[in-house]
Amino acid sequence: MRTLDQQPGIHATTVIERRELATDVVLLSLDAPNLANATRPGQYVMAVPPSGERAATALAVYEAEGKLASLLFFITGKRTRELADLRRGDRLDVIGPLGNGFDLSGDARDVAIVAGGVGIASVLLCAQTLLQRGARVRLFYGARTAELLVDAQRFADAGCELVITTDDGTRGERGFITAALERARKPDAIFACGPSPMLRGVARNAGELGVPAQLSLEETFGCGIGGCWGCVVPLVASSAQAPSFPPPEAGGSDVVYARICREGPVFWAHELRW
Repeated sequence: MRTLDQQPGIHATTVIERRELATDVVLLSLDAPNLANATRPGQYVMAVPPSGERAATALAVYEAEGKLASLLFFITGKRTRELADLRRGDRLDVIGPLGNGFDLSGDARDVAIVAGGVGIASVLLCAQTLLQRGARVRLFYGARTAELLVDAQRFADAGCELVITTDDGTRGERGFITAALERARKPDAIFACGPSPMLRGVARNAGELGVPAQLSLEETFGCGIGGCWGCVVPLVASSAQAPSFPPPEAGGSDVVYARICREGPVFWAHELRW
C-alpha cells in the first residue's frame, strides 16, 4: 500500500449544518475547503473539543467535496458529546487529514465494501471514488438494529448495491454481515471498516478466497500523530507500511509493530498478524 506524504494542517472550520441521523449518531458538516481538497478516502482528523478541557478525538472524514468536509460519529463519551452539542456557526478546530487511507490504484471492477456500525463513516469516499471509475460496488452493511443503519440510502442513491444485516433482524437478514459476505459472489477486492471481530472475519474470508482486502482499523488514539505508540498492531516487517523506527535487529522477528494512527488506519489484511 502506498503511503501518503502530505503534511496535515490545523483547520479552523465552521459548522454549517448539524443533523442527528439516529439516536446518538451525529453528522457535522463543516466549511473546510482546504481539508476537503486534501482528504483521501479512509483518512481521518483529530477534532479538538472547543472547551479545551478534553483531548482531541479521532473521527473519519465522511464527505469531502468543494468547501464541505463532514464528520459522522457516534456519541460514546464526553469528548464526542461535546462535539455533538455544536450548532450551526460554531467553530471547530481539526488537525488533518491524517493517516494512510485506502489504496484505490488497482483496477478491480467488482468490489465489496464491508461496514459495521460506525465503520460506515470511513467508506463513503471510497465507494464514491470506485463508482466514479465505473466499478460495481456492493455495500455489505451491518448494525445492531435498523435505526443504526445510518445513511444507507445515501449509498444506494450513489449506485451501490446494498446487502444489509442487523443483529436483531429489524432490517435485512438477521445475523452478522460477515456471514452474508461469505455467501456472496466472489469480489475482485474488499475494503472494510468496523469492529475488530468483524474485520478478522473479513480477513479470514478474503484469505480463503484469495481476494486482496484492505482493512481500516478502529482504535482510540492518544495523539493521532504517532508520538505515543499507544495504538500499535503487529505487521509483517516486509510491509511497505512497516515503520522504520525502531530499526529491525539482524536475525530478529519478521513481525514489527505499526501505529494504527500513522502507518494506518488502513492495512492489507494479509500483512496483519493479529
